[in-house]
This record gives sequence, C-alpha cells and structure tokens, in this order.
Amino acid sequence: MSTPTDVQGRELDLDITGMTCASCANRIERKLNKLDGVTAAVNYATERAHVTVPADYDPQQLLDTVDAAGYSATLPPPPRAAADEGAGADEASSSDGTETAADRELEALRNRVIGSVALAVPVILISMFPVLQFTNWQWLALTLTAPVVVWAGWPFHRATWKNLRHGEATMDTLITVGTGSAFLWSLYALFLGTAGTPGLKHEFTLSVAPTDGAANVYLEVAAGVIMFVLAGRYFEKRSKRRAGDALRAMLDLGAKDVRVLDDGREQLVPASSLKVGDRFVVRPGEKIATDGRVVDGTSAVDESMLTGESAPVEVAAGDDVTGATVNASGRLVVEATRVGADTQLAQMAKMVEEAQSGKAEVQRLADRISGVFVPVVIAIAVATLGAWLGAGFPASAAFTAAVAVLIIACPCALGLATPTALLVGTGRGAQMGVLLKGPVVLESTRRVDTVVLDKTGTVTSGDMALAEAWPGEGVDRAELLRLAGAVESASEHPIARAIADGARAELEGAGAPLPPVEGFENLPGQGVRARVDGVEVTVGRGVGELSEDLARRFDAAVAAGRTAVTVAWDGRARGVLVVSDRVKPTSAAAIAELRGLGLEPVLLTGDNAVVARHVAEEVGIDDVRAEVMPADKVDVVKSLQAEGRVVAMVGDGVNDAAALAQADLGLAMGTGTDAAIQASDVTLVRGDLMAAVDAVRLARRTLGTIKGNLFWAFAYNVAAIPLAALGLLNPMLAGAAMAFSSVFVVSNSLRLRGFRSRAVNDGTNDGAGAGEVA
Repeated sequence: MSTPTDVQGRELDLDITGMTCASCANRIERKLNKLDGVTAAVNYATERAHVTVPADYDPQQLLDTVDAAGYSATLPPPPRAAADEGAGADEASSSDGTETAADRELEALRNRVIGSVALAVPVILISMFPVLQFTNWQWLALTLTAPVVVWAGWPFHRATWKNLRHGEATMDTLITVGTGSAFLWSLYALFLGTAGTPGLKHEFTLSVAPTDGAANVYLEVAAGVIMFVLAGRYFEKRSKRRAGDALRAMLDLGAKDVRVLDDGREQLVPASSLKVGDRFVVRPGEKIATDGRVVDGTSAVDESMLTGESAPVEVAAGDDVTGATVNASGRLVVEATRVGADTQLAQMAKMVEEAQSGKAEVQRLADRISGVFVPVVIAIAVATLGAWLGAGFPASAAFTAAVAVLIIACPCALGLATPTALLVGTGRGAQMGVLLKGPVVLESTRRVDTVVLDKTGTVTSGDMALAEAWPGEGVDRAELLRLAGAVESASEHPIARAIADGARAELEGAGAPLPPVEGFENLPGQGVRARVDGVEVTVGRGVGELSEDLARRFDAAVAAGRTAVTVAWDGRARGVLVVSDRVKPTSAAAIAELRGLGLEPVLLTGDNAVVARHVAEEVGIDDVRAEVMPADKVDVVKSLQAEGRVVAMVGDGVNDAAALAQADLGLAMGTGTDAAIQASDVTLVRGDLMAAVDAVRLARRTLGTIKGNLFWAFAYNVAAIPLAALGLLNPMLAGAAMAFSSVFVVSNSLRLRGFRSRAVNDGTNDGAGAGEVA
C-alpha cells in the first residue's frame, strides 16, 4: 500500500468509523497496543486514534488490526502542500467529501429517529391507555412496532452482533436483547398464546402475582426503548461532528488572495500559490497573506488575534510579520519567508489538532455501568429459566419469568437519562448565553480546580480606549481634546482612532463637534501633524518638552503598561493623553465567584508583564504568566496539568485556540474568533466573564442531574429484577414501573429550567449550593 508522506515518521492518526460507545474505543485501543512497537490512544469523542510507531512501520498493519476488531480505519489525507495550489484544492475537496459523508450519516440517523417517533408513539399510547384499545388493537401495534424493531433498531442489532463475535457486551447488547425478547415474546403471545384474541385489554392491575405471560404483549417496550435511545444517539452524534471545525476555522482565517509584485506590477493571485521569496503588497485593512519580512513601507499591524497583544505593533523595513494578521494603516511590501504548512497559523492549527486528539477520553456513565450490568442481567435471566424448569414449572411460566427479567432490565428510562438533562440544561444555558457542546464537557467541570484566563478580550475589553487626558498649566481640557481629537480623526492608526473616538464622545456630549483639519501628515516614528483652526498641532511620542508634572504623569502611565502620547502646538507640549485596554466591569466579581467555586485563577497573556500585573492587581489575580507566545500557552496548560491540576481555559483569540483544545475544559468568549469558539467545549455568547461562572455552575448541575437520572433509571430496574425472577412481576406493574421511572427522569431533568445566572441575582436562591463545588 502507498502511504502519505506524513505517516513515514513515528506518529500518525487514524480516522475510525463504526464505534458506538466508549467500550468500542477501549477495544480498538487494546488491539492496537498489542502490536509490537505500537502505542495507541483512541478517542471516542473525535473518532480518531493517535498512534506512535517505529519509523519503518507499515500503517496497513494498523488498518488490518482495526478491521479485524470489527471497525473501519483510514489514514487522513496529507496536509496542504506548501506551495501547491492544487494541493489546497485537493484538501478542500477531501474535506468536503468527509463532511458530506458525515452529513449523510447524521441524516440517516435523523430519519431513523423521526420514523421511530412516528411509529412508536401511537404504540405506547394504545398500549398504556385501555380507553384507546379498540378491537384488534394489538395487531395494529404489531404492524407499527415491527419496522421500529427491525429498521430503526438495526444500528443496535448490528453493533450487538459485532460485539458478540468478539465476546463483548455493551449498551447495544442490552438494547437488542431486551427489545428483541419483548418483541419475540409478543409474537409468541399473539400467535401461539391468547394475546391475539379480539377484545384484548391491557388493564392496569397493579398487583404482584404469578402469570403465564401468554396473554400479554410487550410491544410498547420494544418500540419505546429503541425510540428513546436512538434520540440520545442522534443528539450525541450531532455534537461530535463539530470536532474538526476548529481546524477549518483557523485555516479560513488566512488571506484567500494576494497582490504579488511581478516586474513592479501588482497581480492578484490565490494565496495558496505563494512561494518563498515572492514579494507581495498589503494595503491598509487587508490581511497579510503569509509569514514574511517587510521590505518597504511602515505601518501598524494588529496582531491581537495571534499574540494577544492589545496594542498594534509598529513595523518597518526589516521587521518580520505573521500571516493572517491585519495591516492597520500604511501600505507594506512583504517578502514571503514561510508558506503553507510552515507558517505560524498552520503550526497553530496542528497544535489544536494534537491537543484535541490527546484529550483524556470521556467514558459515558451509562456504558461504564452497563459493562457490568448487561452480562449480569443476561446471566440472571438464564439462571431464572433454568431454576423454573428445574423446579418442575411449565415451560411457559419459566420463559415468562426469564423474559420478564430481560424486559424490566431494558433501559427505557436510561435512554432518557442523558439526552433530557442535556436538552434542558443546554437549552437553559442558551437562554443565559452559555452554549455547552454535548456531554463530553460535563465531567471535566466537576473536577476543574484551576482556571486560566486570557487577558485581552476576556478579562479586558480588548479595545484601545482613551483612559486619561491631562492638560498642562493654562490649558483647558476641552481644548486639548478638541485639537488632539481633530488631528487624530484623520489617521487610520488604532491608537489615533481611540483618541478621536474618546474626544468626540466627550465633546459632542457638550455640543462641540470636532473641527476639520488641513495639511495632515504622518511623521514616521513620531506621530501625526495637522492644522486645526489655523493652529499647527502635533500628536505623538516625544513631541515637545513636558513640564515636571506632565512628565511624571507620562512616566507613570508608561510604567503601568499604558500608551501615552504628547499633544503640542505653538512649539510647546500642552498635554498628555493616555490610551489603554479597559478591564471589563464584571471581571473582578467573576473572578471572586470562580474562587468561590474552588477554582484558582491564572492570568495568561502575550502582552507585556507590566500591563499584565496591572490588570491582575485590578481584578484580584495572584498568578500571572505574561509575554507568552501561542505555542507557549499550550505548554503552560500542559505544565499545570503535569502538576496534577485539572485546568479550565477561558480565551477568545486564535492564539488561544490550541490552549483551549489542550485544556480539560475550554471556554471561548462568543465575541472572539471562530477558531477559538470551535476549539472550545463551551461558548460564552455574552462575552462577559460572569458567563464563565454560569457555565461551570450549569455544567456541574447538569452532570449531577445526569448522574441522578442514571442512578434511578438503573435502581428501578435492579429493584424489580428479583420480583421478575420470582415470577411475581405482573406485566402491567412492569409497565407502570417503567413509565414511572421515565416520568421521574424527565421531571428531574426539567428542574434545570429553574437554574439562575449569577449575573442577574446574588445566587442565594437558585439552589446551587455546595453540590456544585464538590
């Protein structure tokens, strides 16, 4: 077999299909790890295996091993070639093909859910309410139930057969055995017993007494269980499909087209065709197409999406720039130094992929319990049959007792336990601006003890704003703002816009708009200059000599990590303006709440240490990690995890995406980039750090509800199994017990609708309590 070039080394990934539960992933992992020289970790959530093999290992052996275990594995396509335009197109078509296949799989599952609901609901209603039971109703119920059991339940039966061939039992086994027993016994009762007699009624006689079972049908059990569990599988599959969206979102951030210089002329070409050494033009407001070095021009480059630095970076000839960052002001000519898979953006996308595949596998609670519960129930049913026959009872009574054991153990309420809590919990979260991405995020929230907070855009607003205006002696504050704001309004520089917006907001509120300017000019490395009402005004750094008081204020602002500029006219410095990133109003209170939930906050930023410490002191954070580059952010999270901590990460930029994926729990601000949102486990739509508090509390409450649902769903079954084995379980009593367990699970889940946000009350009346902290 021919293998892609990216699998010739020691590490490679396999895309795996056919897994239906976490125990499937465990089985594949065990099989792969038995191979000589192979170390494998299979992630059920991402449906991918990350494998370490010797350099000369043939990947076909891995594929054959997975196939022999009853599943399918493929090698993912190679990454986009560095300078091959066709490779980019190939990858796009490959991605599209994968997405289309996933769409078809999800659509097929959705059709099974819709079909089972349409057929099973009438069966359940007719079977449970005698008033609806017309003459020969049982034959209509059989007609409706048969396609549910055979067609809608086929994925469970196929997985059961696959597991049986390998001597394994999972939730699929229990569903197939339970629904199959109910359906087959109903066929026996209808055709060989007395249940097919016209005028049959399923009366609710809640008594405990032996019965031969030949007059009872269990069609509602067979149809209802398949309907409920199928619905749960559908919602799970839909959330798992988002696993690869972070990588696509990051790659989409790059420029699609670029103006390449060819003999001094600009030619618009696809960015994927760039080669190292090509020179291209970047106009104000455009993205830089790839990593490179400036050869002509000066500008301010907004790198906040990659580095977290809130202030734009001034660049000139000889400075390096990074692909996907934004040219904020002047025209630049850049020479490409890295393209394709070698760029910083591509490397960050690779980090996200590695962090996602390396996440600890989340074992579903139902599968863990069923790993023991399923074989035990089957053993009890077989033992019951043997005991009744050995005691000399008729075969019909023996089979009735054995089938009753299987039926009462069938996971009707279990099928509702997780999806109903998730639906109510996620629905309530959406109302509050908290989006939970499925069940995989819930277990982490219970164990999280450290929360890493990105500074820019998370703790702070991420926008530069006018913070202070200090006029010199004899200068009116309004006049300082009027002249400086007018000059800066003619500039495209982000700091200039912050000053102009701040001056305009203050002056226009007093009915004094900014005046027009004449003769505007940019002073490279110094600032800007223009004439306002006949006065020549200069705004920039080091413009004019400051008085002792203004110099002290200027130095204090710089020492605090803020940006200070001088305003001068008539040859003298007349005042100082300070621009800085602002701390969000709720950040300090939110951090106090996170501490109350047992989480230790850590401030992590690419910004300079002075700014980071200033912000940390303002919001009450002791642990500060500043001047951290994107790759190092992942390392910080890994180092905290290596200390035994369970880490949550809150961020909003592309520079946070890999760290969000690496963290045990990733929370992305909805005001941030798509890459960060897709790499996270939770999206905070409000862009308010208090939403992170709500997310942790809601996820913990939802997990607690799911655990309660699972416990009681099994408890009802376990308690009734001895009655069934003794032949004392009346079919109607079994039906009532199942109905009650389902009603209990749904009602318990609906309690999540009463969850309240910390942002709208003081939290004393929402019933959160210590249970969320535990």
